[in-house]
Amino acid sequence: MSKPATGKYPFVKCEPAEGFRGKQIFELDLCVSCGLCSRDCPAKAIEMVMVDGKKRPKFYLDRCIFCYQCAESCPRNAIKSTDLFELATTDKSSLVIQPTTTQKTTGA
Repeated sequence: MSKPATGKYPFVKCEPAEGFRGKQIFELDLCVSCGLCSRDCPAKAIEMVMVDGKKRPKFYLDRCIFCYQCAESCPRNAIKSTDLFELATTDKSSLVIQPTTTQKTTGA
């Protein structure tokens, strides 16, 4: 008997491969407002916006190509990779990671 051609997703969750680059996590408390993430993003998916008098990155996941140049450019490791891959939505605003004064970690 041969192996099935398709999986049972979404009823059976699949494990992403090692090294998979999913949705970013941004840690506001580590950010030093240098803007390197925005400058180096090849997809222009990061905009620097003012939050509490400091420029912070705002991520547009609908533009992101998940190359993680932003994480490589960040001198403080404020941007981290996750294995979250279920980003399909009809609400484009849910694909924006907005820095706010009350957040410690964003990404969920």
